[in-house]
Amino acid sequence: MKRRAFLAMLGTAAAACPLTALAQQTTKIPRIGVLWHAGNEQQEALFLGALRKGLNELGYVEGKNIELVNRFADEHYDRFDGLAAELVKAKVDVIVGSISSAATAKRQTATIPIIFIASGDPIGMGLVDTLARPGGNVTGTSNLVVDIASKNLELLKDCFSNLSAVGVLANSNTNAAFLRSYVSAMQAAAEVLHVSVHVVGVRSPDEFERGFSEMGNAHVDAVILMPDGMFNNDRNRIAELALAHNLPAIGWSAELAEAGALMSYGANSADMFRHAAFYIDKVLKGTNPADIPVEQPMLFDFVVNLRTAKALGLSIPPTVLARAGKVID
Repeated sequence: MKRRAFLAMLGTAAAACPLTALAQQTTKIPRIGVLWHAGNEQQEALFLGALRKGLNELGYVEGKNIELVNRFADEHYDRFDGLAAELVKAKVDVIVGSISSAATAKRQTATIPIIFIASGDPIGMGLVDTLARPGGNVTGTSNLVVDIASKNLELLKDCFSNLSAVGVLANSNTNAAFLRSYVSAMQAAAEVLHVSVHVVGVRSPDEFERGFSEMGNAHVDAVILMPDGMFNNDRNRIAELALAHNLPAIGWSAELAEAGALMSYGANSADMFRHAAFYIDKVLKGTNPADIPVEQPMLFDFVVNLRTAKALGLSIPPTVLARAGKVID
C-alpha cells in the first residue's frame, strides 16, 4: 500500500510539474526600455546606477521582477528613431528617456507609457499638455533649465564684474523647441545684465575643439554649457578644452564641476534618474501617465572648483564661495 501510495504521489507530482512550469513561463516580468545617450553601460554608469538604485528601493530587482532593456545611441542622435522603434517592437512596458530620446520615443508610440528625465521644456517640446495634467502617454521630471540659464549667467556676473561677453555651447541636435526656449531665456537674462551672448552649436564630441576655438575667436569671457547629455558624458574633455582655451566654464550638473569646469549650478542629475523609478512604479501599477504630474526639483547644487580657478588665475569672491554647497580645493 505504501508503495502504491508513493507511486500515486509521484504521478500526481509529475502531472503538476508541467502546470507549474507553464505558470512560471507565463508570469510576465515588466520590461523597461531605456534610451541612453552614451555608448555603453560603463559610460552611463552614474545614471544607470542611480536608476537601478531607485528601482531597488521600491522592491524591483533585475532578473527577478523587472528587466531593463537598454539601448545606447553613442551620441548619434539619428540613431534614436531606430532604437525607439526597436523598443516599441519589443513591446516593452515603459520607455524611459532624456530630453531628446523621450521626444523621439513619442513619435514612435502613442500607447506605451514614456517617462522623460530632466526635460528642460516639456510643454514647449510638445511632450505634455501641462505640468499638472500631462495628457497622452508621457510624463516625467523637468529640471527648469530656463531658470538655470539665467542663474548660470548671474553667477558668472557675480564672479566677474567686468563680464561683457559669454559663449554658450549648445547641442545642435537637440529638440528645436527646447533649444529656442533655452537660448531665449539666456538672451533675456543677458540683456538685463548687459552681457552679449555668442551661441556656438556642435553636433558631436568631434566638434568640441572647433566650438571652443570659435568662442575663443569671439573673445568671450566665459562659457555656459547648455544642459545636455552629450556634454555631461564627455565632461572631462569639455573641462580640458575650457582650461586649454583659458575660459571659465559653468554647467548645470555637479559632475561637470567635479570634472574640472569652474562652477556648476542645477538640480542633482543622479537624483532625478533615481526618482524616475517612482514614475516607473506608478505606471506598472496601472496609473495612467496622463494623470501623473510632471515634477520639478526643489533643491539645487552649487559647486565651485577652486583648483580650476587657480589654474585659470582667477579669484572667486568670498560672497560667491559662501553660497556654494560644495567647494573643490
